[in-house]
Amino acid sequence: MQTNKLLTLIIKDFRLEWRNKFALGGIMLYLVSTVFVTYLAFGGVITMQAWNALFWLIMLFAAINANLKAFVQENESRQLYYYTLASAREVIGAKIAYNALLMTVLGLAGWLIFVAFMGNPVKDLLVFLLNMWLGVVGFACILTLISAIAAKAKNNFTLMAVLGFPLVLPLLLLVIRVSDAAVAGTPASIVAPDVLLTVLLISMAVLLSMLLFPYIWRE
Repeated sequence: MQTNKLLTLIIKDFRLEWRNKFALGGIMLYLVSTVFVTYLAFGGVITMQAWNALFWLIMLFAAINANLKAFVQENESRQLYYYTLASAREVIGAKIAYNALLMTVLGLAGWLIFVAFMGNPVKDLLVFLLNMWLGVVGFACILTLISAIAAKAKNNFTLMAVLGFPLVLPLLLLVIRVSDAAVAGTPASIVAPDVLLTVLLISMAVLLSMLLFPYIWRE
């Protein structure tokens, strides 16, 4: 893959996102409104386990909404034009990189909003933030490929939800377990195997995307 083509495609996605600011604004509105409703429901008093579980559920649905449009927002004519300019692996690599950057921003924003309303019970902040970053990047890697499949199925959101949840579930369980340990202040050495397993899952998702997307791209 050529670096200059990757950067060009990433910049293109950024400009397209900026042109359709209402989509990103809708996700931010979702984060604020969901956290605010959670705050009202619990009255600001919540256990550490519930805090952790709710945070990841909110981030999961934000990731689905953010990554759904990776290919859905581009029509077939535009995709055919990309086909003449770049290879399938360059296209999917740029999409994954852009969605990973987007989810990093949304993850930090979601965490700050959640802390503002629900407090911050995390005892090991470094491990939590590292795990949060790995989690949202993993969501981006998995859901980007699912978005490509959904786009070929005529933008079927139901298909993305049905395919995405089983594939994201192992990663979700891992990041919840690691962040639960970070909230409780468990030593980092104990959760290190789970963190490495998370990195392995993300690497497998990227590898599968590189292997499978060219077949989807040809259709």
